[in-house]
Amino acid sequence: NCSTVLKTLHFITRPLSEEEGNFSLAYIITIHKELEMFVRLLRAIYMPQNIYCIHVDEKSPRDYKTAVQNIVNCFENVFISSKRERVVYAGFSRLQADINCMRDLVNSRVKWNYVINLCGQDYPLKTNKEIIQYIKSKWNGKNITPGIVQPLHVKHRTQVSYREYIHSGVPYVYPAKIRKAQPPHNLTIYFGSAYYILTKHFVEFTLSDARAKALLEWSRDTYSPDEHYWVTLNRLPG
Repeated sequence: NCSTVLKTLHFITRPLSEEEGNFSLAYIITIHKELEMFVRLLRAIYMPQNIYCIHVDEKSPRDYKTAVQNIVNCFENVFISSKRERVVYAGFSRLQADINCMRDLVNSRVKWNYVINLCGQDYPLKTNKEIIQYIKSKWNGKNITPGIVQPLHVKHRTQVSYREYIHSGVPYVYPAKIRKAQPPHNLTIYFGSAYYILTKHFVEFTLSDARAKALLEWSRDTYSPDEHYWVTLNRLPG
């Protein structure tokens, strides 16, 4: 019952300040378990001027998917990703899940400024207003995706080919005895966090630029590509 959900969980139904109302954020939340934790997270970050793309792991139980859909149906600005992946930890599918949501978000009618990605076990330490003020004060027009040149101890992640396997019903990635080609366009690989705050302009760039597309294809058989993909593109000149 949507009215009960909104009332008993005290969801915020209007912008709490003019500044927040004029600065919309987009969120990508990838989830696969613990429905109550997801609801708590959504409640904590929900604002009616923002937009939320929820990626539900395709291999999640049917009743879990149904429950998430029932919650999402209560909000006009919350939706489930139009394309869902069977996510494997440290696999390409984790990166693809974010990209699927990004494609949906850039086609939405909400004019958002930045996108923030989260997993179902995250929880905010700051309010919506504090997040906006932090972005504006230090990062206005820039991406928050810090990283360094690929360290020696993680070179193997992109030097050999990795494959997704399933053993006793558990999916995982494992290196194959195949050495990968050098990165496309002579790109220097950087490493950082899989989590980010990105401008809408940068998201549109990653979905359309030839170098970004080539790096995405090259990354399909790397280990945990979401830890090098965004930060590498962010280091491109210009």
